[in-house]
Amino acid sequence: MADWEKSRHGLTTPRDAKQIKGLGLKVSAPEIPAELAANSVGCAECHLANPEQHADSFEHNGYRVHTVVTPTDCAGCHSQEVDQYRLNLMSAAYGNLMNNAVYRDLMKSINGDQKLVKGRLETTDADDLTRADSCLSCHGTKVEMTGLGNRETEFGAMMLPQFTGWPNNGVGRENPDGSKGSCAACHTRHQFSMELARKPDTCGQCHSGPDVPAYKVYKASKHGNQYASLNGDWNFQTVPWVVGRDFNTPTCAVCHVSLITSTEGSVIARRSHQMTDRLPWRIFGLIYSHPQPKEPDTSRLKNAAGLPLPTDFNGGLAATGLIDTGEQDRRRATMQNVCLGCHSRNWVDGHWSRFERAIATADAMTHTATEVMQQIWSHKLAKGPAQQASPFDEAVEKTWIEQWLFFGNSVRYSAAMMGADYGVFDNGRWYQSKNLLELKSWLDLHQRRK
Repeated sequence: MADWEKSRHGLTTPRDAKQIKGLGLKVSAPEIPAELAANSVGCAECHLANPEQHADSFEHNGYRVHTVVTPTDCAGCHSQEVDQYRLNLMSAAYGNLMNNAVYRDLMKSINGDQKLVKGRLETTDADDLTRADSCLSCHGTKVEMTGLGNRETEFGAMMLPQFTGWPNNGVGRENPDGSKGSCAACHTRHQFSMELARKPDTCGQCHSGPDVPAYKVYKASKHGNQYASLNGDWNFQTVPWVVGRDFNTPTCAVCHVSLITSTEGSVIARRSHQMTDRLPWRIFGLIYSHPQPKEPDTSRLKNAAGLPLPTDFNGGLAATGLIDTGEQDRRRATMQNVCLGCHSRNWVDGHWSRFERAIATADAMTHTATEVMQQIWSHKLAKGPAQQASPFDEAVEKTWIEQWLFFGNSVRYSAAMMGADYGVFDNGRWYQSKNLLELKSWLDLHQRRK
């Protein structure tokens, strides 16, 4: 309640918010539903919305109430943002993990329960609670209401809903009304604060690494240093967000989401909740970097071996499903325009040349490591895809995984955000080199023993 009382929702009616003109308008729905317009957005406006769509609706004191507030409910006022978010890879994060047999196999090798059986380690798949506490904490769970149960409250006994997959605020949460995502992943309830969503600490909940080390890299970068030192003087509440007046160095939101203008009022970047539309490359190596997927559902991708991956083990790209070079160029120009809000063209071009070179060299180191791993499989020193076995469940395979999932990603993320030390000695090039030597030494040793 205290959070809500301080929120824009608690202090403003949608009708008043809709009166704002120009770029400062925060309500994107063409028309506000009549039942919402005149009241501040409180409990009822969110938890009574769209009851016919909610499988978790239940009778409560004469009303049809639901527990899980979803993007569909938020769309009453924020339709544009919800439509954009549906195009976002994050919106499909649950299905992209759980509907992909390769990723599920990797997840099993990490989260699975391991027991020593007759001298051998055997791994069983993780249970739902373990998955919800690990990978699905960020990716999102599938939330389903299983029924009503009697519960004692301060108001006496009540029949209240019971759920599987709850609580969860994951970005790709599958909701009881059929929608995907949780706005509260970034705009934490019940303030739903713009300031909170604009600060890197919020993104750091899920992007801390070592597989996605964006937050750690940012903190090590010049931009992160400036943010940590100076953000107390910034204005995180205003729309549009004016570079040089409201803030003076990028945050995650500046580069990927927010409506940014110059002090003269010209638009540098339009607000977007499709986080990928300023990104030409997906630098999260699977197992190599690749152009961004066209659609949020990446489980439909197929590489040359027929696996649901954007690349194959030799670096080839999936035949369909990835954006083309023309779209990459458009997205590159959009992101570079954000950089140009502070930097000269020479500076921006120089940075991007280094960044895209780092993409190529990190991928090359992964390719060499994969060639060694393929030799290990071909010599039957480990069981891999050719033996219809998991490529993730043996010790030497985990060494190979680290080459692309940890160290290759660190090099690329560091280059993207100028966090040089992180990409060299902390978790980057040093470890790519060391890891490759260890893989090759393992192969040589076991070949001699064979």
